This record gives sequence, structure tokens and C-alpha cells, in this order.
Amino acid sequence: MTDTRQSLSDLGGMEADTVNTAHTGGGGPPAPLREQEIDALGRAYATGKRKNAVARVWLKPGTGKITVNGRDQTVYFARPSLRLVINQPFDVADRRDQYDVIATVVGGGLSGQAGAVKHGIAQALTKYEPTLRTPVKQAGFLTRDPRVVERKKYGKAKARRSFQFSKR
Repeated sequence: MTDTRQSLSDLGGMEADTVNTAHTGGGGPPAPLREQEIDALGRAYATGKRKNAVARVWLKPGTGKITVNGRDQTVYFARPSLRLVINQPFDVADRRDQYDVIATVVGGGLSGQAGAVKHGIAQALTKYEPTLRTPVKQAGFLTRDPRVVERKKYGKAKARRSFQFSKR
């Protein structure tokens, strides 16, 4: 395909729909689906991260049982708000109580660990069912939250807090 346009006035003759389809992707073939990634045991594996916590997550079809570090989610994450965070990807994908989750989490605190498990579940869900990638991605669950604790600076009490000023 050769492009013979020399100036802006030549662009005026182009059809509007060809300009729109070039930028929006409309009219062309749909984006190809990713392949399902499961291991020999029929599980999807993914890693989730949040703050300093790292979660390894295995997802398989089941009854909705979530196990974190060998304990049930109600025992490990005692606060209901943390359990709500973990189940968000299933609610967005409308797959509540359809998958069993086994997760091992290290590092960080409980809030960061819950966020890491959520990130891992979302990644594993899209690997097991590639058609769910769009709603889970639009909800923002596939993006790793880049916010981490700021480091302490020399001459300061904490990252930004100065020592108390003494006039005398």
C-alpha cells in the first residue's frame, strides 16, 4: 500500500470512517483471545503483588473455598473488609463460589497481603478464562498498584517529617 499524500489538503479527501477505524480499531477483526494457561492438574497460576506483599495464587474449579497460607480466608483475614477485597475479581466476573483458590503470601501487612491475593486471583482468573480479561481489566484489577512506602531521608525524622525545631 503506497501513500501518495503530500500535504494537509490531500487529507481532506479521505473518508471519515477510514480515519476513525484506524484509531479506534472498529471495523477490523476483533483482538485475538489469549490462550488458556493451565497446568497438568487443571489449575491456573499467577503472582500478585501489592506494597511489599507477594502472593502466589492457584485457581481451579470448585465450590468457592479460599485458602491462604494453609488457613481458611475467614481465619487468616479476620476483617470482613479484607475478605471483600479478595472476592472483588469474582464479583466483577460474576464467578462467585465457582473457583477454589489456594494462595501463599509473604511480606507486608494484612492489607497489602489482601491486595496481593486480589491481584493474583485476577491474573489467574484471566489465565483460566481468557474471555474474562476485559471486565477484570476495566475494573483495574490486573494493574499492579505501584504505591510503596517512601524511603527515609537523612536529616529527617521520617521520609518527610523534620525534627522538632528548637529556638533555644
